[in-house]
Amino acid sequence: MSTESSRARSMRETRDRILDVALDVLGENPDAGMGDIASAAGVVRRTVYDHFPSRLDLVRTLTERAVTEVTAVLTEVEASGAEADATWVAFIARLWPVAHRYRVLLALRRGEYGEAIHALLGPVDELLADLVKRGQDTDVFARHLPADTLSQVAYGVVFAIADSDLSNGTPGARAATITSLLMLGVPETRAIALVGAQP
Repeated sequence: MSTESSRARSMRETRDRILDVALDVLGENPDAGMGDIASAAGVVRRTVYDHFPSRLDLVRTLTERAVTEVTAVLTEVEASGAEADATWVAFIARLWPVAHRYRVLLALRRGEYGEAIHALLGPVDELLADLVKRGQDTDVFARHLPADTLSQVAYGVVFAIADSDLSNGTPGARAATITSLLMLGVPETRAIALVGAQP
């Protein structure tokens, strides 16, 4: 292996470690600075800035990573062809570890990086709206709100629960799934039955 490819791999590993640590640090304190992230990652601030010239670049990269993971999960569960409510349950079950890991983006979305995060989440928002519209068209989900708004309400509940004290383990995932289904207009007995059918 050449020195150049070894160096590139080392830089990639450092970048990935900084991103992983940034999620943890920002998850504990959304106002944490680049110095806090550098310290927790075991590198100097200059190393963080070499990879991410600004805090916004770091947040954008974290958001892009989340969008990639969430989009992959949603695309995969949509391919199953199941009813919209069962698809939603499978999506939340698969999304839960990602939602918990990226919950900090909710806090950052409400702050100075909101516009950038919102723009990057566009593909996820569209896929969720399409799923909810499919559910509305088949009378599985309520029609009291437009599909794009209703999907955001239900999705927001998942992240709110991920950010709450219920978030450590199965009770949080179960609560998030049932609550989001209720927001979508699924009757409680059906929501509980769907969640009970999940492995």
